[in-house]
Amino acid sequence: MFSKNKESNQIDPLQRELYEHARKRVIQKKRLFQHFIVFLVGSLFFVVLNLVFGYGKDITFFGIDWYIIAILLWSFLLILHFCNVWLFSKFMGQEWTDRQMERLIIKQKEEIALIQKDVDLMYPKDELLKKKEAFIKQQKDTTVHQEKIEEVIQKITMIAAAGENNALGKDNDLVWHLPDDFKRFKELTTGHHIIMGRKTFESFPKLLPNRIHIVISRNTNYQASGAIVVQTMEEALNMAKNDSNPFIIGGGEIYKLGLEYADVIELTRVHADFDADAFFPLIDADIWEVENEQFHDQDEKHNYPFTYITYVKR
Repeated sequence: MFSKNKESNQIDPLQRELYEHARKRVIQKKRLFQHFIVFLVGSLFFVVLNLVFGYGKDITFFGIDWYIIAILLWSFLLILHFCNVWLFSKFMGQEWTDRQMERLIIKQKEEIALIQKDVDLMYPKDELLKKKEAFIKQQKDTTVHQEKIEEVIQKITMIAAAGENNALGKDNDLVWHLPDDFKRFKELTTGHHIIMGRKTFESFPKLLPNRIHIVISRNTNYQASGAIVVQTMEEALNMAKNDSNPFIIGGGEIYKLGLEYADVIELTRVHADFDADAFFPLIDADIWEVENEQFHDQDEKHNYPFTYITYVKR
């Protein structure tokens, strides 16, 4: 019983719209009537003010008393109000707007139908479906091909400087100072991901600019400000998968892990033996071959001679 009464009390959307329209019309008419009454009272007040009390008798515009001009202007506003309520709303109201919209929609549908006929004649549906399927297949093939190309293009490089005895450094620091080698390291690695161990990262005074730092640490709670922390080499390389040439930059344990994944080794061989606690792994000549060598002699800025050697995996 309650649900039926509730349903019977609900107002149909069309009825609600008609009700709202009727309510607005009543308000419009009421305001027009109020305007008319105010106009009559106001006009009478102007006449009495001028003729009975003599206010503004000397004020004229183009020879016409001021109160007559005021009444005429007010009459004009009243006529506009009347037209808006009785003419514009009646002949160009919501119904007129709805009719115009319906005509416009019908006209647009007719034009769309004509265009569709022309399209169907020029491009039969079966033909379009075949072209669409061929295009989708081509896009998929292109995507797969591009992914394969990207996989082939990516080159993983290990870059290091090591002494004749494969020494890398001692107490988490280098045991030589080679400005040209630092410059080459910067030129090669800028714009790329650099993969390193925790100790190597902590040896930097600050982040190396224009490079994405990836730190490998077994400590799952380790945090490195400004760097990505992972636990394995696989995770590190996955983080750098969109980089065409990520670099593995040390230290000794990370180089050992990286040998399996690297395609290139950029090694600066410093021609001297050093006391060290970190070493570069042995390079197996059966796996790696020298592609390029460039010797740099000792000078005023470099205490040791060295050679840039590029190894590529066979």
